[in-house]
Amino acid sequence: MNSRTPETHLGDGGLRRLIERIADPRGAVVVLLIVILIAIVVLNPSFAEPGALMRFIQRVSPVAIVAIGQYFVIVSGEFDLSMGAVVTAQVMTAGHLIGEDDSKTVPVLIIMLVIGVVVGIVNGLATTLLKVPSFIVTLGTMLVIHGAVMWWTGGAATGNPAESFRQLGRGGIEGIPVLGLLPYAVLILIAAIVFAVWISRRPFGRTVVAIGDNAQAVSFAGANVWRTKTLAFVLSSLAATVAGVLLAGYAGVHPSVGQGYEFTAITAVVLGGVVLGGGRGTVIGALIGAFTLESLFTLLNFTSVPATMRDAIQGAIIIAAVAYSGVVFAKKRKRPTTSADSTSASDPTDPTDPTDPTGSTEPRDPSTTSAEASSPIQLTGGDDAARK
Repeated sequence: MNSRTPETHLGDGGLRRLIERIADPRGAVVVLLIVILIAIVVLNPSFAEPGALMRFIQRVSPVAIVAIGQYFVIVSGEFDLSMGAVVTAQVMTAGHLIGEDDSKTVPVLIIMLVIGVVVGIVNGLATTLLKVPSFIVTLGTMLVIHGAVMWWTGGAATGNPAESFRQLGRGGIEGIPVLGLLPYAVLILIAAIVFAVWISRRPFGRTVVAIGDNAQAVSFAGANVWRTKTLAFVLSSLAATVAGVLLAGYAGVHPSVGQGYEFTAITAVVLGGVVLGGGRGTVIGALIGAFTLESLFTLLNFTSVPATMRDAIQGAIIIAAVAYSGVVFAKKRKRPTTSADSTSASDPTDPTDPTDPTGSTEPRDPSTTSAEASSPIQLTGGDDAARK
């Protein structure tokens, strides 16, 4: 006889669910972010001041935005290695075409958006219609764009956008109580987050997740796979464009300004619990991954770890995060079968199935237990896929 009271049972269940959430990759990265932020504040108490936090978010904004764009591509089962080259191209476009003429800011911004859309369409169509792996397509795009930028600039940092354009990345609204300055980059990041969360809850966002989980099933359900994936690549390139606008003001104009951003975005997305291969992950997870990664690099700076170790640490994070996610999700896939088996074996003296809608009193055939317990693939289950 079970001597536990219902209250104790509920308490144990709540504690177990809390532990499971912390053990989940998305929960683990939140805990890691909190631990890193606490360590930073211990080493540098001024980091906790509102103004310092705003400057930190301003610095993280380009990385967070490219991570959000990379999320839509990775969750669909693809990669975008061209993001860093797009960032560089957009920064150099702004520096060369705007110059010191403020009147050119809006037209050049439109040109930059068009460039982003074109790159996204090329990546998407080559991947979906020509059936070239996205890794190869975007790697080729990255090399083409990088070569074009080097040819255009000669590899030198030439040109500078007008001050009005640079304010988007380094300026802000002054006179805000407590904060003092609210950077425009923070406002742009908030707008990007709101848009990404909204679109991820729309049919497009659910379809992207479902495609990453089972593209063939989504196609059979009537969804347009190639169009959805192409739009995901367009969103990724547009995210890189916005990051380029911010970096042009914050970091200045240089041919190497976007170097490595594609790998930083992938690291942030994977760290945030988005599964490589697609089908699982959230926008907020990718965002938290970006903040965790940049917080880690900030902590390393405070502890005087050489900047040359950054790439090595980033690579180690990718390997560890992918391995950990693989183990956790493998256990989750096994859990439904284990639960069904334990339920059927809970009362060995009762050969009947109490859930049988036919009311049959015939003993259940053990050979059909696993087949009955397994659930069919949900063709429109984008939400379910995203929650796993």
